Amino acid sequence: MDIFSLLMLLLSCRIQAVGAQMKLSPGTLTVLRGEEARLTCSTSNTHWTVMVWLLNGTAVLTISKEIGVLPSINPNVTAEKSRVSQGDSWVFVLKNTQRHNQGQVTCDLQGIDRKTASLFVQEKGSVRVIGEDKLAFKGQSVLFECQAARWYPQPTLQWQVNDKKVSQGEYNISSEESGKSLFNVTSNLSFTAAKSSNVECLASVSALPTPLKSSVRLTVVAEVVQEGDDCTVPVAVTASLSAIVLLLLLCICTVLWYRQRTQAKLSPQETIRFDQSVSGRRLVAEATRGTVNLGYSSEGPKDAVYNELSMETRRQEDFVSFHKVPDVVSSSSQSLHSENQAQVCLEETSKNVRRITTV
Repeated sequence: MDIFSLLMLLLSCRIQAVGAQMKLSPGTLTVLRGEEARLTCSTSNTHWTVMVWLLNGTAVLTISKEIGVLPSINPNVTAEKSRVSQGDSWVFVLKNTQRHNQGQVTCDLQGIDRKTASLFVQEKGSVRVIGEDKLAFKGQSVLFECQAARWYPQPTLQWQVNDKKVSQGEYNISSEESGKSLFNVTSNLSFTAAKSSNVECLASVSALPTPLKSSVRLTVVAEVVQEGDDCTVPVAVTASLSAIVLLLLLCICTVLWYRQRTQAKLSPQETIRFDQSVSGRRLVAEATRGTVNLGYSSEGPKDAVYNELSMETRRQEDFVSFHKVPDVVSSSSQSLHSENQAQVCLEETSKNVRRITTV
């Protein structure tokens, strides 16, 4: 019995010694899809001859102590000699890691020992806050929605307001799994607008060095906040001033348009006056056997002279109309009579027309 116990003790010591001679690191590796996965297998045992790398139980790469890396049918795997660890150390490199590569990676020292590590492949999706920048009144409740699409595994969502994390009790999260085991996550954040702020939504998985984020700007109306270099102009005051300036410009344009129209267009009184002036000039022209100058305009004192001439002409016309003379007047001088003869037509009614001769 004592001999058997001694043999078991010697066997366990041998196993521990062999185990101490071989190491695979890291024991767990998480990478993003498309990145490289690197694991290091090292041993202090100088008697090994062949190192075989297995991915999910399938041999993908073989390394000979004498020759080095042997050709592989898988172009995405290779190995590099490591000079950092003591003894013989090789780095297994899996290029362009995909989701189907997730599983167990084993380093097998033929005839000595083998070690296994776990490989996890995650997928980075997208994140965005629905909508654009928002404008709200102070004290108003505002709602923000964030969507993180096509992640694996389910990402962690976090809200920040002015670079300060929001408590998880202030927003909700819902998720659903789509095709190819990808996750879509939606989160809603609601709070009372107190001051203008930057609202950010962050999504991340463990393999992502820094979270992906999307942000929008919340502007609170009728507020002046000055914190360091941050100064928010009162939106309500600015809008009011803009409306007043616009109204003034509209009034000025209306006045200018009205003045231009009144200057370009005669008033009804001026039109009547102009017609009367032209009519009077025609009477004078008929009385004096002249012509009417339509380009002539009388101003100032000349108006009185013109009025006297017009009234005189009208008196002559009235005199002729009241003192009728024969239709034909004979004269000894036929040529003189034809030169001084003028015909004036007066309409008494729509049916009676008299022809008179003015001498």
